[in-house]
Amino acid sequence: MPVARNGFCLLVASALASCGCSMFTSSQLSAVQSQNRMLAEQSKAQLAEIENLKIHSRRVEDQLIHAEDELAQLDSSSGRATAGLPEGINGRLAALAERYPSLQFDPQTGISKLDTDLLFDSGDAGLKPGADRILNEFADIFQSPEARELKIMVVGHADAQGIKGREIRERYPTNWHLSAGRALAVADRLRQAGIPESRMGVTGFGQHQPISSNDSSEARQRNRRVEIFVLGPETPVVGWSDVTGKLYR
Repeated sequence: MPVARNGFCLLVASALASCGCSMFTSSQLSAVQSQNRMLAEQSKAQLAEIENLKIHSRRVEDQLIHAEDELAQLDSSSGRATAGLPEGINGRLAALAERYPSLQFDPQTGISKLDTDLLFDSGDAGLKPGADRILNEFADIFQSPEARELKIMVVGHADAQGIKGREIRERYPTNWHLSAGRALAVADRLRQAGIPESRMGVTGFGQHQPISSNDSSEARQRNRRVEIFVLGPETPVVGWSDVTGKLYR
């Protein structure tokens, strides 16, 4: 114990200087030994405290690593709710998007976006005759065995222009009504193509979630869109599930 030895040497030197001789009295020697023991105990306590701090530091580091692992697992689990689609489904949706330029598909999120000009006439929520083909192919993908547990949320959006024409305004007083009507029309067509209603949900946001400005016809065209979100079976957004039931207990 270096601290104790150094302290002892200093005490001895001090004692020699104070008495002016090279000999200790028994009382002086006893005092020096007592102080040396005290210094040794202090050194021992400090070493023990350092060791305890090292152990605590390792425990904190282990807890941090464990917490990071749990967070990564949670991120992975939540990601499966909207992304991480089966490989076959991802591939078929990507191929469908290649055949139809008006369909955009993001494999990271499972979101498909359909331009409404492909599906609807301006200011209308009735599907164009040519819209059946792409929606039928889309529905066919989600009737495959690997996709039967997936759910679909159909979301309609509109531009910021008001509804034009008295007849159209009587059916769709606001863009909110129009966007919801368009989403419902798409979902109804998917239902007719074989996807059960229990796997789908419908909502409309009107002009309130633009992805572009509304200061040009091209920008407004981008905002007029229908999005189809593909959701995992555990996501309590569409239909009833065990997760949803916990909210009412």
